[in-house]
Parts: sequence; structure tokens; C-alpha cells
Amino acid sequence: MSHASVRAALRRAFAAALLALPLAALAAPAAQAPEDKDYSAAEAAQRENRGDQLLVLSYHDVRDDVARKGDPDAYAVSTQNFAAHLDWLAGHGYHPVALSDVIKASRGEKKLPPKAVLLTFDDGLRSIYTHVFPLLRAYNYPALMAVVTGWVDLPRDQQVDYGPRMFTHDDFVTWDQLREMQASGLIEIASHSDNLHRGITSNPQGNTMPAAITREWDAKAQRYETEAQYLERVRRDLAASADKIKRELGVSPQSVVWPYAAYNSQTNDLADKLGMTVTFDLEGRHQTVGRDLHGLARLLVFDNPTVKDLTYELRHDEELDGVRALQVDLDYVYDADPAQQARNLDKLIERVKQVGPSHVFLQAFADPDGNGSADAMYFPNRQLPMRADLYNRVAWQLKTRANVKVFAWLPVLGFELPDKALDAQLAIKASNPAETHRLNPFDPRTREIVSQIYEDLAVSGYTEGLLFHDDALLRDDELRGIAPDAPAARTQALIDFTHALTRAAGKWRPKLITVRNLFAGPVLQPKSEAWFAQDLAAFNNAYDYTAVMAMPWMENSRDPQRWIDRLVAKVKASPRGLSRTIFELQTVDWRDNSKPIPAAQLKRIVHRLQADGARHLAWYPDDFIADRPSTADAREILSARGFPYIEK
Repeated sequence: MSHASVRAALRRAFAAALLALPLAALAAPAAQAPEDKDYSAAEAAQRENRGDQLLVLSYHDVRDDVARKGDPDAYAVSTQNFAAHLDWLAGHGYHPVALSDVIKASRGEKKLPPKAVLLTFDDGLRSIYTHVFPLLRAYNYPALMAVVTGWVDLPRDQQVDYGPRMFTHDDFVTWDQLREMQASGLIEIASHSDNLHRGITSNPQGNTMPAAITREWDAKAQRYETEAQYLERVRRDLAASADKIKRELGVSPQSVVWPYAAYNSQTNDLADKLGMTVTFDLEGRHQTVGRDLHGLARLLVFDNPTVKDLTYELRHDEELDGVRALQVDLDYVYDADPAQQARNLDKLIERVKQVGPSHVFLQAFADPDGNGSADAMYFPNRQLPMRADLYNRVAWQLKTRANVKVFAWLPVLGFELPDKALDAQLAIKASNPAETHRLNPFDPRTREIVSQIYEDLAVSGYTEGLLFHDDALLRDDELRGIAPDAPAARTQALIDFTHALTRAAGKWRPKLITVRNLFAGPVLQPKSEAWFAQDLAAFNNAYDYTAVMAMPWMENSRDPQRWIDRLVAKVKASPRGLSRTIFELQTVDWRDNSKPIPAAQLKRIVHRLQADGARHLAWYPDDFIADRPSTADAREILSARGFPYIEK
């Protein structure tokens, strides 16, 4: 895949995420933050009180002829607007800092000034010398320039497909120009890789994904790159880039700006070993500088923003943005006939584009018998059969073609192991034969098996978060003598189990957002925690979001609206209830042969929820094959582009 193709794909996703409906507040889940054993709680509190706050801005090209909106290169900023940005920062108390200042602050060696801002410039385009550098000198502002060393060395007879046109050697900065900028004392050079700013084949269907995070699919050999091969490929590239910078500029880079902000903990470890201990993301605004400088949040300057546009982004309250999610069965996309499967996928993409949700919770497991447990998976894995290598393709298509964030929806305990003897040993002996098949979470073998499934999901392709299925429950009459007797202790044990799964997936997908399904019973009747090992307050403390199953028909309510009103009142009374809770509605009545809930009734429920302060909404199932609820109704009810949220 060309550089332009990857840029075009990610451009659409970033446009939705960063300009229309910024959801960067989701990107810092406290519950799963890695523990720094060398950093005491007292030191952490002291650092928080010190308040080393940092804003990082990410620019690319700066040109004189950029269109106000709709320029062919949406990453380009006009010289006039860029100068206005610098002037606005200077006039509003911002203090541009160098990367070395950030590193010293992380070590406790100095304090960042108030409203510290780090300016970064990606790709190493010639404009950083011709247009950016003169303005930085005029303002005496330091900056970080991240160069693709393979492009700096681009032979004159080769070109790079950059998007709006083919770029040549003359479109990129030279080593002499980099030396001059570095000598000014204002500019530090970072690696942007040597040859990772491109896409590679990521699955048998031919999709391409960023080279730094993808195990390449070899169509000829019909196999994926191994973990060792993948890591060695990335290590060689990083080493080549760092060696070139050291040879040409005399200073080794301290940071790597991963192309497309595509990285994982393993690639960061490789960079650390090469002396590049600072890495950057492409989402977020402000952050408190701590000892870990991996994945620093950056605001992507996109679509040639004016000063007014930029100030909106900096002052916009991200907490006000709401989740609008469709929960989608991948079983409905799958078909043994590849042509029909392709048509199903097209229907899904078109519906999501038309409805305009912010998220899709995408089933990553196969449950053709509908019993709630996984018979197989939709990605290569070490434990269960693979029904089809489909999750990666569908998730990436949803991200790049429909501009939504995709969370993988997976069971926690509900897996039917192909080794029937082992499955029988690990299975919870439920008192109710209709209960979902589940594995014992207190057996180390279960944790190993399920952790491997989650790790393999993360390896297989794109996902920005995890939706933990409603199978994670423990009745008070199950596993006696093994599980804790106290309901709260069982609740915490399952939370700890899911955190282990998040860490397993986080090896390959950092900053995963977590959502946990919760039955309505423990919310409406807290004593029922004993029957579920679930609790709203505990969930909202442990996960980024809790998806409460706001499904009155499933609960046999005679008055669905009154039932919903009671549920909202209980959520309101819980700490951080409305800010963390997703109300997940049902679109069919399973008691009545899956009869659709009338759209008018769904609209009334949603309007009442919004009037009562609910921020986050989802529904299940979303039948994109039969177009139920209709696309028009779905757009009115669940579009993230509608009132009271910002129009695109």
C-alpha cells in the first residue's frame, strides 16, 4: 500500500475523531495504567501537585497556497494560519518548550513553565526549512522535527506517493538543512522511522495497515510473519534511522514519532534499547508529564484550522462528547460464500456511514448457535478454531471507510474449548442448565487460555477498545469453596480477571479503552450483586465505561418507560454514574420471536434518557442486513452527529 493510501485511510478516521467528534478523553484509562514500581505513591502525588502540564501540537506541511477547507492534502496548514497560531500562543501565555525540557521535567530535574507547549512537525517535508524554521526563529520557539530518514535520502529518480501528488527528493528536507536548523539550538531531530511510513498487507483479503504494528501476510506462502520476524524487521528499521541521524547530525535521537501513531509496547521497548525513550500519540490535548514518556498525547493540526478553530479544539470540553454505539454481530457478516460475505460487509459499512455513530462494538467471536458462548473466533488464535479470518478486515474497513472507533466484543469466561476433556474440567457447574457455558476464572489454566485469546486478538489487527461480554458473572451458589463468599470479593475477582485480559491485549494495542457489560439487576436491586458478582460503582471505578443493559422487555417489565426512568435514577445516584455509564437499549423483543421494538417508542425512550442527563447510548442488535431499525430512524436516534452534539 502506498503512503498516500494509508494517509487517506487514516485521514478519514482522524478527521472524525479529532475534528468532528473528539473522543480523546477516552484515551487514558486510569484503571489499566501500568504500575511503575520504582515510582512511589508519594512521588506520584508530589508530581501531580507540581502540575507539569504539557500540550503537544502535531503539524505536517506548511504552504502558502493551502485552501481554507478541502485542500487535497488535509494535513497541510497555510503559512498565514501557522503564523497566526504562533502569535496566538505567544499572546495567550503559552510557553513553547524543547523536548529536552520535557525529559528533564519527567526526571524531576526541572519544572515546566505554565501552559507549556511542544511543537512537533512530522515527515520531514522541505517546508519545515523554508516556511516553519524562519517563523520559529522569529518567535524564538523550539520544536521537534521528526524525519523519515529514507525520504531524506530519497534518490532523485524515485518518488513517494504522498497523497495529493507524487513527492520527489526536492519535497523533503536535506541533511544540510537539518544541520543548519539543529545548529540554531531551536530544533531537535526525532526519528520518524527509515521505511515504516507505509502500509503492508495485513490479512488474506489484501487490506493494508501501518507497517510498524502489523504482522505482514505473505500471500505466496499463505502465512503471517512470525512475532520474531516482525520485531526484527522493526528493530532493523529503527536502528537504520537512528544510525543515519547520528552519522549526519552527530547526535543520537531521543525520540521516535511512530508513523500514523501506530505503536505497541514491544516496539516501544525496541526504541528504548536504541536510546529513543520518548514516543508520541496522535490523540489528546493536555497531559501531566510523568516518568513514562511513551505515547505522549498530541493534538493533530488538521484541515488548515484558523486561530478560531484551534482555540475551539484547545478549549473544547471532551467530557461533553457522548458515545453513540452500534453493537454488531460479525456472525451476520460471515458467509461461506465470499461474494455474499463481501455484499454483507458493504451493507454494514454503508449503514454505519449513514447512521453516523461514534463507535461500533464488533463481535470478534463466532456464536452460530446463539447460546452466548464462543464456539470459534474470527481471528487467528492459539486456543479455539477460527471460523474465518474476518475481524481484522471488518474492523479496519469500519475505521477507515465509516470513520468510527471499533471495540472488540469478546466473552470473558464463555469459551467452548475444542479439547472437551479440558473444557469439562474447567467448566463452571451451573445450577441452571440454561446458564451460559463458562470457564472457572480461579483456575490458572483458564487465565492462561483466555489471556492468549485476547493477546491473539490484539496481534491480529486494529481495535481501540474491548467490550467485555455479559458472561462474566458468578452466582452465589457456584464455585463454593473456590470463589470468595462475599459478593463484593467475587465482583473484584472478576474485575481483576478482566484487567489481566486487558494487559494481555495491551502488549500489542496500548491505551485500550475498556467497557464492561452489566445486567440491570445489580443497579436496580443492589442486593442482587450476590447473584451476579456485578456492581455499577465498582465497574465505573474499574473501567472506562459500563454498558448497562437497559432492556426492559428482557426484564419482563410491563411499563418499559417507567422501568428506564428507575434505572436512570439509580445510575445518577452512583458515583460518576452518568459520565461513565452507557445505556444499552434493546431493539427487539426476544420474548416475542425477536419482534422489533417500534422506532417511535425507541425515540421516546432516548429523548427521555437525554432529558434526564444520559450522555452515552448504544443498542443491540443492529440488524444491518434487514435494515432494522431503519437507517433513517437509527440516524435520528443514535447518530453522533446530531443534537446536542457538534455537526460535522
